[in-house]
Amino acid sequence: LLVGAVLAYVARAKPRVVAVVMALGSGLLIGSVAYDLVEDARITLPVPAIAGWLLVGATVFVLGSRLISRLGRRGGSGGSGDNDTDDADDSALPIVLGSALDGVPESMVLGMSLVHGGVSIPLLFGIALSNLPEGIAGSTGLRSTGWSARRTLGLWAIVVAVSAVAAGLGNQLVASDDRTVMGIAQTFAAGALLAMITDTMIPESYAIERWWTGLLVVAGFCGS
Repeated sequence: LLVGAVLAYVARAKPRVVAVVMALGSGLLIGSVAYDLVEDARITLPVPAIAGWLLVGATVFVLGSRLISRLGRRGGSGGSGDNDTDDADDSALPIVLGSALDGVPESMVLGMSLVHGGVSIPLLFGIALSNLPEGIAGSTGLRSTGWSARRTLGLWAIVVAVSAVAAGLGNQLVASDDRTVMGIAQTFAAGALLAMITDTMIPESYAIERWWTGLLVVAGFCGS
C-alpha cells in the first residue's frame, strides 16, 4: 500500500496506466479471493456460513463507502462544485476503506498461519501484489483531490499499522481456536474485497480503458 502510494506521487502515472493497473489488479484480487480466501475457508466453514460472511463483508463495505460519499458531499457542499474532483474523491476513499476491510482480516489470517506451520508464501505474495494497485489507485484519486503526499502516506500508514496489530491478534486468537475464526476472517475479507472491486476498481478502469478492461481483468486473474 505504501509503495503504491509513493509510486502514485513520484511517478505520477498517466490515467490510462492507472486504469490498466486497476484492471489487472482487479483480476489478481478476484483470484486471491477464489483461491486463497474462500477455498481455504471451506475447510472449516459450511457453505451457508461462507455465503453469510461474504455478504456481511460486502454489506460493511457498501454501507461504509456510502457513508464516506455522503460525508464528503456534505463537507464539500459549499465548495467549487468541481465534478471531476468529487468523482475522484468518491472512488479514492472507498478504495482506502476496502483496503482496510480487506487488509485487517487478511493480516489476521497471516498471523494465524504462523501457528499452523508458517506463513503461506503464495498468500503473502498475492496479498502484496493485490495491495499494490489498491495503493496506486487510491493514492492517485486522493492526489487529484489535492491531498498532499504526507497526508496520503499518513492515511495508508494507519491502515498498515492496524493491519500489523491484527496480525498479532490473529496469532493469539488461533492458539485456542479450531480455525473457525480464520475462516470467518477470510470470508469477511473476501466479501469486502469483491464489493470494492465491483464498485470502484473495475468501473474506474472501464471509464478510461473501455474495451480492453475485460481482457485485462481476465489476464490479472490468470496471473493469480
